[in-house]
Amino acid sequence: MLRSLLILIVLAVPAWAETPRVPQSPAEITLSFAPLVKRATPAVVNIYARRVVESRVSPFQSDPFFRDLFRDFGQTRPRVQNSLGSGVILSADGLVVSNFHVVGQATDIRVVLADRREYSARVILGDEEADLAVLQVENAQDLPVLPLRDSDSVEVGELVLAIGNPFGVGQTVSSGIVSGLARSGGARGNARGYFIQTDAAINPGNSGGALIDAAGRLIGVNTSILTRSGGSNGIGFAIPANLVAEFVRQAQAGAERFEKPWAGVSGQPVDADIAASLGLPVPEGIVISALHPASPFLTAGFAPGDIITAVDGEPVNSAPEMVFRMAVAGLGGKAQVTRLRDGQEETVTVAMIAAPDDPPRDQRALGEGTVLPGLVVSNLNPAVIAEYGLPLGADGVLVDEPGPYGARIGLRPGDIIRAVNGDEIASTADADRALSADMRALSLDVQRGLQRIVMRARL
Repeated sequence: MLRSLLILIVLAVPAWAETPRVPQSPAEITLSFAPLVKRATPAVVNIYARRVVESRVSPFQSDPFFRDLFRDFGQTRPRVQNSLGSGVILSADGLVVSNFHVVGQATDIRVVLADRREYSARVILGDEEADLAVLQVENAQDLPVLPLRDSDSVEVGELVLAIGNPFGVGQTVSSGIVSGLARSGGARGNARGYFIQTDAAINPGNSGGALIDAAGRLIGVNTSILTRSGGSNGIGFAIPANLVAEFVRQAQAGAERFEKPWAGVSGQPVDADIAASLGLPVPEGIVISALHPASPFLTAGFAPGDIITAVDGEPVNSAPEMVFRMAVAGLGGKAQVTRLRDGQEETVTVAMIAAPDDPPRDQRALGEGTVLPGLVVSNLNPAVIAEYGLPLGADGVLVDEPGPYGARIGLRPGDIIRAVNGDEIASTADADRALSADMRALSLDVQRGLQRIVMRARL
C-alpha cells in the first residue's frame, strides 16, 4: 500500500517542474539586461549620411495659389540633405547592414562605433524595395560582430531588445517582446514585404539598428513604425535576419544589385469565401490565377487553380510572404513548394531563377525625326515586367523616359504604349516606325496600371 502511494505521489509531480536553483550571479539576482547589452552594443553603430540634391527655388514659393501653377518655374540649386540612422556590424572586416532609406544615394557616410571610433564607409549593395543596404567600412579590422539567428525560429512572445540612435540622442536600448510575425503591408516607407513586429520602442534614428534576442543574436534590422505623432506607439517592424543573411551573401559575392528569384505567377490569398467554395477546412495559401509562359512554376507543373501553401516548409498566405521565402531560398537554388490540387497535397521542386531578359528589351531613344523626340521605350519581357511590377500578360512597349514632348502630352515612366493612331504596337521597332510617320494628329492608347488612357495631341 505504501509503495503504491509513493508511486502516485511521484506521478503527480508535473513533468515540466524543475528543481529550484540558487541565482549564480548578480545579474540573475537583479534580472538585468546589462550583461547582454554590454556584449551586443559594440556591434551596433551610428550612421551619419549626407547627399546633395537639386531643389527648385521659385519666387512664388510663399504663395499658396501660384506655387502650384508654377511648380516647375525657377532655378535649381544644390541642397545638402543629412540623414541619421543606425547599422549593425556583421563581419570583422567591416561589413555593416543598414536601411536603404538611411544611406541610399548618400555621397558621404560616416560610421561611428560605440567606443567613439569613426570610419568612412561606402554602399556596396542596396535595394530600395527591400530597404536594405550593405556598407563597407574603410580601413577597419577586428570589429565586434553580432551573430545572426535563424529568424524562422523566432516566436511571438520572445523577449527582444532594440538598439539604435533614436532622435540622435546617442546609442539607446529599449526592451519589449516579439508581438507579431509575418507582417506584410503594415510597414510604411520604402520597405514592402515581410516583417517581424515588436513593441520595443523604435523611433526616428533607430532605422537600421539591431533587434536582438535574449542570447544577443540578431533576429532583425529595425526599419519602420506605425505612428501618427512621429514617435513610437509600440508597433515597430524589423526585416528578418534570414533576408539580411541572403543580402549580405550577395554583397560578399560582388553583386551589383540585389537579385530575387522570379515566380512568374499571379494569384490571390485564399480567404474564407474561396476556402468554402473549394471545400477547404481552413483558409490558407495562395490560389494561382495565371502563370507566365516562362515561369519556373509552370515548368514544374503548376497550373491555374493550384494552391501554394508553403515554401521550404514555411507557410505562405500572401504575395509578400511568398516573395520573402523565395528571396531567402536564393537565386540558383531550388525550393520545395507545397501544392494543394484537388484536395491532394504534394511537394514540388521549383528552380529559383531570375526573370529572363528575353526577348531582348531593345531599348530605343526616338530621334529628332520622330513625333516624340527623346521618348525612350523598351520591349516587354519578364525582366521588364518584374522591374516595373507590371501584370504578367502586359503587351505593348514600355515607356522608360517620356522625353520633353512625351511628358507634355501626359506620358510617364512605366506607361505601356499599346497603339499609335489605332495601329497596334508590339515592339520598339513598331513604335519607332509609327512615330516616325508624317501625321497631323497623334492618338496614343496607353495602359497605366489598371487604367486604359487615350492621349491625343495636334501636331
